[in-house]
Amino acid sequence: MHFFWQELHAAVPLITHGDPQLMTVIGFTLQVAAVATIASSLIGIPIGVTLALGRFRGRNAMRVAANVSLGIPPVLVGSIMFILLAGNGPGGSLHLILTRKVIFIAQTILALPFTIAMTAAALEGLPPGLLSQARLLGASRLQLAVLATREARIGVMAGVIAALGTALSEVAAVAILGGNLYDYNQTLASATLYNVSGGHYAQALAIAIVLIVMILVLMCALGLLQHQTSFRLRFRSGSRLRSAT
Repeated sequence: MHFFWQELHAAVPLITHGDPQLMTVIGFTLQVAAVATIASSLIGIPIGVTLALGRFRGRNAMRVAANVSLGIPPVLVGSIMFILLAGNGPGGSLHLILTRKVIFIAQTILALPFTIAMTAAALEGLPPGLLSQARLLGASRLQLAVLATREARIGVMAGVIAALGTALSEVAAVAILGGNLYDYNQTLASATLYNVSGGHYAQALAIAIVLIVMILVLMCALGLLQHQTSFRLRFRSGSRLRSAT
């Protein structure tokens, strides 16, 4: 325990004094998380809405695939992407391996299943009468999609937060595709791995503390969303009871 407290004592000043290398890693991590979350939301939410509201051949298979993709190991995704993007692969001419661009692409792909699956689940959990009534009133498909997304916005936002958490904490694909290059394309998670492997435990602890704080903030945000959801359900139930009496 003495060794741990010694390294922790050395790690705290790195955070409070703004260690340049730590700030670089934090900045790049926030860039990756922002780009991956926005991109996965712009792509995944419309797909999730289509899976929830659409009626087309193959919809159920796509829905199952979206759910299954939540459990695919990131190291598998990183390995497949590496094979496809390596020099002899189909995408070798793009020269993406060991670059920052490939980190953005990989984290977006890993975040995408969360926005798709959780958006679809949130919309499918809406009261069936809501959309039926909107259809009877002549709502178009676009209007139905907007209405459903607005009503299920808490669940949709939960998917966005889950995607953000994935973009912040995933390490395997980053290390495989980007090479975990020091002071270039490291994220907080991959930099922690790099410093532990190199015996730089104070730096690893400092990075881990920052990452833990970010994840805790996300968990608090998710908890607030869940609280709002339960409050809305209680409010609606109470309103119906008052209407009935």
